[in-house]
Amino acid sequence: MTVTIWHNPRCSKSRQTLALLRERGIEPQIVEYLKTPPAAGELEAVLDKLGMAPRDLMRRKEAAYREAGLDNPALERRQLVEAMTAHPVLIERPVVLAGGKAALGRPPENVLGIL
Repeated sequence: MTVTIWHNPRCSKSRQTLALLRERGIEPQIVEYLKTPPAAGELEAVLDKLGMAPRDLMRRKEAAYREAGLDNPALERRQLVEAMTAHPVLIERPVVLAGGKAALGRPPENVLGIL
């Protein structure tokens, strides 16, 4: 089974989740999503697997969230997803993908349920 992590090496939770995977003998494909953001369709699919709305996976305290006015309740799902792909810093991390499932590594142990 291929395991992928949307990783930010500067984030402690992301590093902890990667370490947890490696402790279990899993060497995941690492996607530094800040350098290689997901396409809108990929992000939509991941949101569906997580069972989340876009704002549930957004880092709402980021300056980009306020600056783009993303707290506007009139914004549609598509607009929020496009904002996340344009500004990947808005995507909460880490996200782990395995076996057609996805989990948010907050806390890192959350990802164990999909392995």
